[in-house]
Amino acid sequence: MRAYFAGGCFWCMTPIFKMYGVGRVACGYSGGDESQPAYKDVKAQKTGHRETIMLDYDPSRVTYDKLLDIYFANVDPFDPGGQFIDRGRSYSLAIYYQSEEEKEKASARISKLQSESGKKVYVALEPFKTFFEAEEEHQDYYLKHPEEFEKELIESGRKPK
Repeated sequence: MRAYFAGGCFWCMTPIFKMYGVGRVACGYSGGDESQPAYKDVKAQKTGHRETIMLDYDPSRVTYDKLLDIYFANVDPFDPGGQFIDRGRSYSLAIYYQSEEEKEKASARISKLQSESGKKVYVALEPFKTFFEAEEEHQDYYLKHPEEFEKELIESGRKPK
């Protein structure tokens, strides 16, 4: 099965899901209308896309509910302007659902979080349309560039110094 989440920097989200038994995690772009968007244009807010991860997962190993748990534990759902130091629509949060069941589960999670916190949750809930895989240099960035990745985590505020 597949799931699609925009959680800010796609480099930062990739290893988290792999730790929990998700098979393949691909970095890419969703939510915009331009076909074949490029990283530099998405980052510059020119395409309407969000940095998104595609998760290939086996529901007998990790459920969609567990994927939602992991997602919400690793983003700031109360930030309307992006995530951590990454700002703009391309770094805003979204869950791209592919079925009514996914939509209902994600919507219930958002409603519960708003109710419990008393704060507005800024996670767009949108039907999945397309996913454009990012350029190869962005796939498994944490493995290809471990020092730069660690620096990104710390400078972004995702990881304490």
